[in-house]
Amino acid sequence: MIPDCNSYVETRLAKVQRLRELGLNPYDNLVSRSCSIATLRSALAPVADGGEPDTEQLLTIAGRVKLLRVMGKAAFATIEDQSGSIQLYLSQNEPDLRYEDHKKIVEVGDIIEAGGFGFLTKTGELTLHLKTMKLLTKSIRPLPEKFHGLQDVELRSRQRYLDLIMNPAVRENFIFRSRLLSAIRAFFEDRGFLEVETPMLHPIPGGANAKPFITKHNALGVDRYLRIAPELYLKRLIVGGFEAVFELNRCFRNEGMDATHNPEFTTIEFYWAYHRSEDLIKLTELLFSTLTAKLSLPSAIAFRGENISFATPFRRYTYDEALSAIGGVDPASLTDRTALGALAAKHGADLKGKDTLGAIKAELFDLLVEAKLIQPTFITDFPIEISPLSRRKDEDPSIADRFELFVGGYEIANGFSELNDPIDQHERFLAQVKAKEGGDDEGMYMDEDFVTALSYGMAPTAGEGIGIDRLMMLLTGSDTIRDVLLFPAMRPEQPAQKEEQ
Repeated sequence: MIPDCNSYVETRLAKVQRLRELGLNPYDNLVSRSCSIATLRSALAPVADGGEPDTEQLLTIAGRVKLLRVMGKAAFATIEDQSGSIQLYLSQNEPDLRYEDHKKIVEVGDIIEAGGFGFLTKTGELTLHLKTMKLLTKSIRPLPEKFHGLQDVELRSRQRYLDLIMNPAVRENFIFRSRLLSAIRAFFEDRGFLEVETPMLHPIPGGANAKPFITKHNALGVDRYLRIAPELYLKRLIVGGFEAVFELNRCFRNEGMDATHNPEFTTIEFYWAYHRSEDLIKLTELLFSTLTAKLSLPSAIAFRGENISFATPFRRYTYDEALSAIGGVDPASLTDRTALGALAAKHGADLKGKDTLGAIKAELFDLLVEAKLIQPTFITDFPIEISPLSRRKDEDPSIADRFELFVGGYEIANGFSELNDPIDQHERFLAQVKAKEGGDDEGMYMDEDFVTALSYGMAPTAGEGIGIDRLMMLLTGSDTIRDVLLFPAMRPEQPAQKEEQ
């Protein structure tokens, strides 16, 4: 039995049964398509320009019926495939078309094969005059008539397949995502970076401050963690002798969902031996310049009511400069933990397990600065307490040689000169463990094998991660991360929601 069966579904199920009784396959697998609709339109360009139809030039396409108008002895339909759509003309005067049979069988939503020649209607619309037609797939659930204009983001995200059927612009969005990923790969490969794959299941969660998803490896009888970042494995590869690597893949964090967060998301992380964070800043600016050119993006992209320009160089502030100049924090209080703590509490910050000066600054930055960073801006010189994997700046050990790129009010990239001192790394892991024990749920775990790897020596290295989903949001002007994920994480569907559909 089909889920959520209703009278419309029952009517179509009866037609499926009738087709089978007539010896016809409602789910035919023998397809004779000779071209896509876009190719057909290209081949018929002379006809579209007013040339004479060539009735001997028969072309066969296949796709979904999106519109159907039956007018007794003739009918018009619109068929759509991934490349586009075209109007069909069906006449009872075509003996091989079996017009009367198809008039009773074919409905909006069905997938058909259609062959014929092109001509222009009296209204000037390029149309395919059908000589043959065959039902390939019977749709037993009618398409919603008003789905295209639906504003219910919840329903569109939950039933993405229906969203894709009814809204070609959504399909174009995800085609753009594929082009974006391809362009990013090409950028790094052209500069000698090697694409690698590292484990998704980690014995110890690491590489970022975040809560992991926990699973069980039954054969070994041990817990495993869906990775929150590939960083520590990629840096093991640098220890092993690779000098430029990147990984473009999924990460997982057991956190809430909102307009810019999904528990399963895509990042690119790349590590570059014998380079520093300043080199990464220049590389990142070059990446954005290359992407905007290769993807033919406008010079200014509209995003949440703002026009964002990627003209380089991007703006820069140190962490403390941003807190003062943008967040309005008194510069004199930036070294006063008690005063900063009181200010953070005043603004509603939760400081449980976050009592260091750097951790309090981070809370204030999130509350007072981040949302105001609209144009591309690098924030540099992070507090060392919130940068457990970053190298200290030689001139000031309390500061990490780290940067983040913010655009549109949120973080896009995070990079730094990597910590390669195994003694310092071990001590910082211990501090993270202590913070976790003190209530910081996102504190890192101790990873002794990574410390062992560093003990063999890691070349001076710079590394960076870029959030692909947020980048996609930015470049397409999307308000929510759901619009750039084919199948975003969703809360369990409630019975009332199902009834509304």
